[in-house]
Amino acid sequence: MSFNKYRLVLAAALLATGAASAVEVPATPDARNCKADYPRAALQNDEEGTVSMSFLVSSGGEVKDAKINKSSGYKSLDKAAVKRLTACKFTPGTKDGAPADTWTRVDYAWQLD
Repeated sequence: MSFNKYRLVLAAALLATGAASAVEVPATPDARNCKADYPRAALQNDEEGTVSMSFLVSSGGEVKDAKINKSSGYKSLDKAAVKRLTACKFTPGTKDGAPADTWTRVDYAWQLD
């Protein structure tokens, strides 16, 4: 196995928040520019897993808060994913068509090839 080859999978999903009558579209990360480097120790130990996180994204696209919903099973992978995605610029979510703070769920999968 080559330690230089790995595959990352990033997926975002809607987290239901706000009033039932408001139409809310969650923020989305730019998957091409939000890839974290595989932690060296995780590569050496063949660690893989998916971390499920939630981010509160401002109407300007910056992350205001982050939390882990479900661990990948490895702290180094969880920490690397949260750190990288927190630094990413998101396309802001909207409420009733206007940019707004929204919660977004992101699953980040660490997979070795």
